Amino acid sequence: MTTIRLQKYLSQAWICSRRKAEEYIEAWLVFVNGKKAKIGQSVDENVDKITLKDEEIKLIQTNVYYKLNKPYWIITTCRQDWETGILDIVNIPERVFPIGRLDKNTTGLILLTNDWRLSNYLIHPRYEHEKEYIVEVYGKIWDEELEKMSEWVYILWKKTKEAEVRRINSWTFSIILKEWRNRQIRRMVEKVWHEVKKLKRVRIENILLGDLSEWEYTKLSPKELISLSKRLKIDLS
Repeated sequence: MTTIRLQKYLSQAWICSRRKAEEYIEAWLVFVNGKKAKIGQSVDENVDKITLKDEEIKLIQTNVYYKLNKPYWIITTCRQDWETGILDIVNIPERVFPIGRLDKNTTGLILLTNDWRLSNYLIHPRYEHEKEYIVEVYGKIWDEELEKMSEWVYILWKKTKEAEVRRINSWTFSIILKEWRNRQIRRMVEKVWHEVKKLKRVRIENILLGDLSEWEYTKLSPKELISLSKRLKIDLS
């Protein structure tokens, strides 16, 4: 028999965070085998019946992986009632969540999955996985300013890691980051006295946005999954 804490069970089923699970349990909304659940109790998915608000909760058995071209004004984190969230614009039968975030003014590639392990590998700073963006600013940006961003700037009281920056034209450049920090590119551009006009993510590791139109999404191909598995050294089959 393999048991796990109830809070972790609800989290792994992509129902809520562990903290939110505790709130549900304290509010007597969670039952195990018909009895009110307790914080910290252990459950066995093969034996116990867990319900939340009268809905049976089962752990996800099959991992799925999608890529989506996020349009403007779509929220990837917690949203207000009047806002449109990333999961509101897809019709995916499995429970999925976005890996990382793109702010509402940023477009481009975002991955949707139910695999927490992949999310951890791509987001955790120790792995330094690549994300590539196309950035358009207002006015001309100078070579020394691009060089400064490629080396480091201070944002949020900490130096950024080295980035690969390549000019496209007088006001547009590509940048490859190996860290996930809140509004990082916009903050970096502000540090060299410019303002972002357009920002699009076009690549996460080997996964390319390609010709996917805004609002469109598709499952990652077997070739993409095999390549990503090799790069991350994890099994995504």
